[in-house]
Amino acid sequence: MTTSLRLDNVTRTFGETRAVDGVSLDIRQGQFVGIIGRSGAGKSTLLRLINRLIEPTEGSVAFGGTEITTLKGRALRNWRRDCAMIFQQFNLVDRLDVLTNVLIGRLADHGFLSAMAMRFTDEERTMALMALDRLDLVPQALQRAGTLSGGQQQRVAIAKALVQRPKIMLADEPIASLDPANATRVMDGLAAINRDEGITVLVNLHTLDTARAYCDRIVAMRAGRVMFDGSAAQLTDGVVRDIYGTEGLAEFNEAVTSTAARGRARVTA
Repeated sequence: MTTSLRLDNVTRTFGETRAVDGVSLDIRQGQFVGIIGRSGAGKSTLLRLINRLIEPTEGSVAFGGTEITTLKGRALRNWRRDCAMIFQQFNLVDRLDVLTNVLIGRLADHGFLSAMAMRFTDEERTMALMALDRLDLVPQALQRAGTLSGGQQQRVAIAKALVQRPKIMLADEPIASLDPANATRVMDGLAAINRDEGITVLVNLHTLDTARAYCDRIVAMRAGRVMFDGSAAQLTDGVVRDIYGTEGLAEFNEAVTSTAARGRARVTA
């Protein structure tokens, strides 16, 4: 029996602004879902609502029959462990080595004193090294996280999320600041975890090409609302023009060109 993530009329307002406006989605276990839209469309707010980093103004989020929006205390901490969040800015501790940063993902399973002392078992260290191996980062295990490239740091963040043994991974613009080569490695890593572990992945993306290449389902947002929900094959340029207009399609294509240009500049620097 598969476990689904259900959003029912989820809304979040900030003053007069409806950042997320009546979103209802049913996401089956094991799907790789890309959420696209212009800046300010509500993509990041939506992920934070799912993870309960912010609270909905209206509506509900449920997973496997459990009402997420009512969880408190330990139950809420467990949900954030089961629903791992990967941020655009990595959220690593620069002064700590890579292995310790990954092990921090295990702290939700520790008691208060153990967590404060950063005590980890041999089993947890093995788990962390296996996660780093999956992302080709074992040689950097004892290197300070702050000395890594952006692409390497994002892969460390994915390894940190993986050792939480999550049921869902949420990735908020994980490749927005990366050159094309590193962006590909990050997306390949997420895709492999989705395929091999059956972990549901929701990823916010700013480019159509990436969404089409990796996602088996794409949700397009505008002004907080879902304007499209379908397969990558169904998201044609014509559909994008219908949803966002010619200007919107040009913006997405410009984002692809801009990312490629940043990558060329880093290579030649």
